Amino acid sequence: MTKSMTAFASRTGALGLVSWSWEMRGVNARGLDLRIRVPDGLAGLEQNLRTTLTKALTRGNVTVNLRFTREETSKGLAIDEAQLEGVLSALDAVQERAFAMGVTLGQPTAADVLAQRGVLVAAQPDDDSEALVEALIADVGPLVFDFATMRESEGAVLGQLIADQLTQIAALTERAIQASEDRAPQVKANLTAALQRVMEDVSGVDEGRVAQELAVLAVKSDVTEEIDRLRAHVAAARALLAAPEASGRKLDFLAQEFNREANTLCAKAQSTDLTAIGLDLKAVIDQMREQIQNVE
Repeated sequence: MTKSMTAFASRTGALGLVSWSWEMRGVNARGLDLRIRVPDGLAGLEQNLRTTLTKALTRGNVTVNLRFTREETSKGLAIDEAQLEGVLSALDAVQERAFAMGVTLGQPTAADVLAQRGVLVAAQPDDDSEALVEALIADVGPLVFDFATMRESEGAVLGQLIADQLTQIAALTERAIQASEDRAPQVKANLTAALQRVMEDVSGVDEGRVAQELAVLAVKSDVTEEIDRLRAHVAAARALLAAPEASGRKLDFLAQEFNREANTLCAKAQSTDLTAIGLDLKAVIDQMREQIQNVE
């Protein structure tokens, strides 16, 4: 099954006063590159997410973001016990010093104490971090499933595009066979003319050497091997598209081989028609390779 490396998934949830949103994006990459951004203090969440992604994916640049939103509570204000103790200790020390020096000070009121910096603070919600982490981990599976489902959906479209391009390559290959056969008389005439020029212009030439050189020229113009390899590559690519495992790397390698054969075909063409077919092959192969870059 062909899977795309390009995908997106999102998910939201809430627990108590805390709500959150997940965003997961994927683009193509040579390997598996995970970039996970989650708030601090959520022990075990990032490792769980990384393990789940590693099992589900083999390639792609994948970014996961988790954002929190905390509702305002009605608790209002609270007393910072440590700060209060420090203020009271300081007041006590001042009172004792004043008494020792014979100075009488008025007793501070509760309002005076609360007015000291840091004694009265905004109340913090009593979050259960363990319960929050459990809820977030429960979200990981469905999030990755949605992401993988989109990769499969995108991959199905991608696979069909590549399959269509393989059909075009196969058709062009068959046309190349016919063009190669059609050019045979012209190639023979060219070789014969070359032989005649050699025999006329060079005296005492070794006929065996001439025959050898002409044979080399004939081999250099023969495109049978290129045609056979193109056919084999089409069959191999179709098998990879149908395979259940990730095939992006192998398809990318095959695309390079396709391009090499098309280049060689053009170099050996010695025919306007065959050259045109070779150029058409190169164009389709280039388009196919662009699609293959997104295959997992």
